[in-house]
Amino acid sequence: MTDLPPLPAENDPLPAPVRNAAALQFLATRRSTKVIHLTGPGPDRAELEQLLRLAMRVPDHGKIGPWRFIVVAGAARHRIGALMGDALAAANPATDDTARALEAQRWLRAPVTVVLVSAPLVPHKIPVWEQELSAGALAQNLLSLVHAAGYGACWLTGWSTYDAGAASVLGLAPGERVAGFINIGTATEAPTERVRPDMDARISWLD
Repeated sequence: MTDLPPLPAENDPLPAPVRNAAALQFLATRRSTKVIHLTGPGPDRAELEQLLRLAMRVPDHGKIGPWRFIVVAGAARHRIGALMGDALAAANPATDDTARALEAQRWLRAPVTVVLVSAPLVPHKIPVWEQELSAGALAQNLLSLVHAAGYGACWLTGWSTYDAGAASVLGLAPGERVAGFINIGTATEAPTERVRPDMDARISWLD
C-alpha cells in the first residue's frame, strides 16, 4: 500500500509552496498508460480510498464538491460489463453478440475502473461550467496520483459516456454525467512520449 501522509483538517495551517524538483520532473514525464498495457494488480480498496481522498483536493468554487466516484472492481466488472452490453444493444438494435461481448470485455481490461461522475448542483450561484471544470481537474489529479503511487492509468470516454441506458446501469441521478472512465492497473510496459501541442501557438503574452 502506498504510504500517504495524513490529510490536514479544516483550518490547519498549510506550508507555503516551495520548489520541488522531483515533483516537477515527475510532471514533466507523466503520461497515460494505454489501456491495453494495463494488468493486475491494481490498488486495493484501502489504497484507492487514500488516492481518491487526495484527488479531491482540487479547485472547487463554492466548496460544493460537484462530483463523485463509482468504483468498479472485482466481480462487479463482469456484472457491469454484461449490463453495458445490454445497454449497447438497446441503443443500437444492429448490435450482434460479438459487439456485446466486446463491450463486456472492456470492463475486464483493467483491474479497477473509477467512473468519474460530474454532479453539478442546479440551481446554484456557481455556474455549471465552473462545476464541470472542477470535475475535469479531479480527473487529472487522480491520473497524476495513480502514477505517483506506481500504477498506470488511462482516462477514456466512449458511447457509454453519453448514453442514457449506460447512465441507468451506473445509477446516475438526473443531471449527472460521466466525465470519464479512469482505468487503473499495473503497466506492462513503459509509455513513450507522444506528440505535444506547439506551445508558441497556444500562449499569448500580455506584458
